[in-house]
Amino acid sequence: MNTEYAIRIRNLVKRFGDFTAVDNISFDVRRGEIFGFLGANGAGKTTAMRILCGLSRPTSGSGTVAGFDICREQEKIKRNIGYMSQKFSLYPDLTVRENIRLFGGIYGLKDRTIREKTEKMLGMLGIRDAGDRFATDLPLGWKQKLSFCIALIHSPQIIFLDEPTGGVDPETRRRFWESIYDTAGNGTTVFVTTHYMDEAEYCDRVSIMVDGRIDAMDSPAGLKKRFSAGNMDEVFRTVAGRAVREE
Repeated sequence: MNTEYAIRIRNLVKRFGDFTAVDNISFDVRRGEIFGFLGANGAGKTTAMRILCGLSRPTSGSGTVAGFDICREQEKIKRNIGYMSQKFSLYPDLTVRENIRLFGGIYGLKDRTIREKTEKMLGMLGIRDAGDRFATDLPLGWKQKLSFCIALIHSPQIIFLDEPTGGVDPETRRRFWESIYDTAGNGTTVFVTTHYMDEAEYCDRVSIMVDGRIDAMDSPAGLKKRFSAGNMDEVFRTVAGRAVREE
């Protein structure tokens, strides 16, 4: 197993009938890297992300995620990654503690470990007094932070964040990214999609998909230099503006 890379993808293709959603993409993501995966709606990034998460099989191509083959070891991939979506995905009619216990059990953690992680998580989030509240009653910012922590409960090698800060206020976004930096600093690879281009600036590297292909990939500084842009929003508009197919 190559210990330098968390993700290695070669010539990945995904077709739906005559439509090619992902068109021969190749890239690597290093362990502990914060990797931004950008693209306009319809660019193919969601389809590619589903393959990386072990939820869909590629039409052709090869690759590994957390050291496991994307074609043959999808269940192993699922057990070794964390995933958080923009939409609140915890159970609203369970309390905070019950949600943590449920997901800890799904990932096979022992009861003692779940109890310890629950108390640590509530203390870290500053919501110890909210442990017995129903998840649906939490403020949006708390919901997102709780979802993030639960996605990390089993200490995955990689966490996939699909537009994790959508709808939250700027201060909550800033604090959320502090948590992302802490997570990457502890060696977990962070693979993130976002429509906020200021967040793209926080990534170690960024790729931009257009019409199913990766049209640009580099550090934010490298991309701004390449496209003579003052910020990542200008870079994105330039690259995404090349799109031909409709969303």
